[in-house]
Amino acid sequence: MRKLLAALACWISISTSAFAQSLPVLSQNPPPLHWRELRSPHFRVLYPAGLDTAAQRTASRLEAAHDPEGATLGVRARPIAVVMQNQTTVSNAFVTFLPRHAEFFITPDQGQGLGTVDWLDGLVVHEFRHVNQFDKARQGFGRVVVPLLGDGGLGVAAVGVPQWFFEGDAVGSETALTRSGRGRIPYFGLGLRANLLDGRLYSYQKAVNGSLRDNVPDWYVLGYYLTSYAKAHYGPAVWSQVLDRYYRFPFYPFSFSNSLRRTTGLRVEDLYARTMHELDSTWRGAQAARLAREPAFPPVHELAGQAVTRVFTQYQYPQYVNDSTVLALKSGLGDIQRLVLLGRHGRERRVFTVGSLNIPEMLSVGGGRVVWPEFRQNPRWGQQIYSELKIFDLATGHLRRLGKGQRYAAAALSPDGARLVAVRTDEAYHHALVILDATNGAVITTLPNPHNDFYQQPRFTPDGRRVVVVALSAAGKTLKLLDTTTGQSANLLPVANVNLANPQPWGDYVLYNSPQSGVDNIYAVRLSTGQTYQVTSRPVGAYHAAVSPDGRHLALHDYRATGARVVEMPLDPATWTALTAPARTDEPEPYADALTAGEPGAARMRQLLASPDSAGPRYGVRRYRPLAHAFRVFSYGVVQSPAGNTVSAGLRSQDFLSTTQLFAGLSFDQTERTLAATGALSYQGRFPVLDVEATYGGRNAARYFDRNQSRSNPLDSLRTTRWQYARLLAGVRIPLVLTRSKYLQALTLGAYYLHEQVYNYEPTFRSISETGPTTPLHAIQASLSYASQLKQSARDVAPRAGATLLATYRTTPFTTNLQATQVGVQAAVYLPGLARHQALRLRGGYQYQQQNQYSFAAAISFPRAETSYVSFDRLAVGSADYYLPLAFVHWSVGRVLYVQRLRATAFVDVAQGQLLRQQATINYCNSGADLMALFNVFHLRTPIEAGVRVAYSNILQGWVVQPLAFNVRL
Repeated sequence: MRKLLAALACWISISTSAFAQSLPVLSQNPPPLHWRELRSPHFRVLYPAGLDTAAQRTASRLEAAHDPEGATLGVRARPIAVVMQNQTTVSNAFVTFLPRHAEFFITPDQGQGLGTVDWLDGLVVHEFRHVNQFDKARQGFGRVVVPLLGDGGLGVAAVGVPQWFFEGDAVGSETALTRSGRGRIPYFGLGLRANLLDGRLYSYQKAVNGSLRDNVPDWYVLGYYLTSYAKAHYGPAVWSQVLDRYYRFPFYPFSFSNSLRRTTGLRVEDLYARTMHELDSTWRGAQAARLAREPAFPPVHELAGQAVTRVFTQYQYPQYVNDSTVLALKSGLGDIQRLVLLGRHGRERRVFTVGSLNIPEMLSVGGGRVVWPEFRQNPRWGQQIYSELKIFDLATGHLRRLGKGQRYAAAALSPDGARLVAVRTDEAYHHALVILDATNGAVITTLPNPHNDFYQQPRFTPDGRRVVVVALSAAGKTLKLLDTTTGQSANLLPVANVNLANPQPWGDYVLYNSPQSGVDNIYAVRLSTGQTYQVTSRPVGAYHAAVSPDGRHLALHDYRATGARVVEMPLDPATWTALTAPARTDEPEPYADALTAGEPGAARMRQLLASPDSAGPRYGVRRYRPLAHAFRVFSYGVVQSPAGNTVSAGLRSQDFLSTTQLFAGLSFDQTERTLAATGALSYQGRFPVLDVEATYGGRNAARYFDRNQSRSNPLDSLRTTRWQYARLLAGVRIPLVLTRSKYLQALTLGAYYLHEQVYNYEPTFRSISETGPTTPLHAIQASLSYASQLKQSARDVAPRAGATLLATYRTTPFTTNLQATQVGVQAAVYLPGLARHQALRLRGGYQYQQQNQYSFAAAISFPRAETSYVSFDRLAVGSADYYLPLAFVHWSVGRVLYVQRLRATAFVDVAQGQLLRQQATINYCNSGADLMALFNVFHLRTPIEAGVRVAYSNILQGWVVQPLAFNVRL
């Protein structure tokens, strides 16, 4: 969701591109933040003041991981900067070479994929493996391209390495070097296991490139099993050998696969086939053994109304509203996330479409209300993202927002709906349980947490006086019972390396998720005796137990290859199986133990990660001033940077905190099809973005010049004019993200000053009053762009609701001989189409130009299918576009091509251009269709969309065929 918000804000900030700034707006922190820099032998850790303890701990862990992490790749990573972001509640991290650094977002994930490892420790092990992977490219051909292109050359050298390798190998590192890691958690491979047990063995092309119909596990899952199979069967250093061969000459199709074949005898397709065969055999055998040793459990019954479709659709996180009705979250490839009601009879009922959902791994209902957390970004500062609570009254439909500007990552309502318990991780990495008033969000109490245990997925007990929560400490996980009045706590289970999740109190029991049998199922612990029981035995996984108000039924979501379904079963402790032994460490998933055995530093890393924060060394800290480190050139040479209708190549600089960008290079404008040399600087560390840009380039526009031409044939006076210009642009932008609901919203305001000198403007084509190249142009531009668009599902080809507005004003208010004025306004509205995933866009615009002496570039869209832009004194345009998918397919052409979707856009463009001096009017009425295919080439996961436009132009009086790529005419 964060990427969607950033993309929308970027789109509207560059859509004013006639002479708007060419550098995109990035995400920054608010200016008052005071930054510190910690230096260790191999790392620079940048962090906001107040995060000192976590920063020291992270630096210590990074140093400990430095040598073990790169051992099996044969790499000792170069020193690198790590930025710790504490203003966002998004749980994420990444490593990039643009510029080369890592960023850790400190708010932990509430989901059960976290395992039993501290969040920051997990980031250290996973992300530093990426650093070693990238530095592995500094050999062979990488020794040539990196000096030529800067750190951006690492991406060029590694272009043929599949994304599944990077992410899967990193998951393998966290699995080998920690006591948990995703490779040891059955929940991680859930989708792949469900597919194989259901007989859904997809082709390698589909497994790598994805699907818009079926659930295809992501890069992390696929990559973990492929890389781990190779390590288990060919040795822990196998990928080092593969990459050594690959980097000798990486620039030909399937070079990575060929390097794998020369090392192991297997192509990537062969590796995939063997891995899937082994996993299928392993999982089927484990399932048979598990079912043989477990007694029969009560059957489950699927609640009525859940969609039966060929498209992957899920119903998750059930919560009882009454004895016969369950609230659940529906999502899928064809659905945006929404709350629905399910019952034992009838169809599902839509309740509410949620906004930017903070993935909760839980819902909570109490007192006729439902609560969930949503992200809410600071309008200006993209790194400041709060997590606030939404409470929806199921009877009245009233929605309230609680916890404005807070950091609540999970919340549950008390049984009467009067109070809330929420998890909060503050900017200093302190975790807490907070009791809130459910009416106004006021904090009633903060429960003590002396050891800074991390809390997950809290729930009130039925009496509303206590809270049960999953607690993660250095020793492992347990279920903890806390009194909301006294703050006293007690462990319900022994602290162990067992991945507990989703506690649900009921009477004298607490039900919870655990994978201790090898598959996630529902278990229970009796409060009075401490006895534990197995409650369910589902073949793939059972999650999120909820108890009906009358205590007679248990609802859960049962995972399947076609998507999770909400099911019910009788709630009877007499049918449960008592466990005679304490919960043991999770049964190892395939390859986990083999990975650990192949890592010589695994034992040392596990010992360190179990040590307290104070055990590591202390490093020196000093103040970090972003402006003193504003310029960091990271790429040069052939570096493409799309901005609106331009594509640029050149030198790029950006600081670690994304406050200052610099670009110098060449740009190609696809509207006028001209080249320009550009130097641009953008400082984004303050509320208005400050931009400066200098450009020397060409213009290409058609004008009606000849006043004596017969007015009955104005087309005969059309002249194509080319000239050069030198331009200096300076101004400010205010980019704002305004998303508050299911609509993604953004607004950008801009104001610029333009100084331009014209060269080589042929005298025969000048306007009568134009003074020539010795007269410079002094102009200003003000612009407003706004977009509001409904979230899209993966199968939508355009927004099914929303609106956009673009307004531009350009003029020459200064006393000079070269005068011009332009006003442009364009608006569009998106409406649902006749069927699912179809949409209609209606767009209209008007442009006024006073252009006796100079013509500004277009401020609104020009009719499609025209070969050149014509500058009119008055231009009114209108268009209608109908977007529809034609087919969702899985077509493969050998190893070269994989097609996922065919779609079409039928359009009609009308326009009327007026020439005041000629007293002539030109009418356009063009219609046609864009036929597009979404496809992957050479096993690259990032899809490409390209196709062809076929249209009829009444001006050209003929058909026009134009190739399209990324919806831009080539």
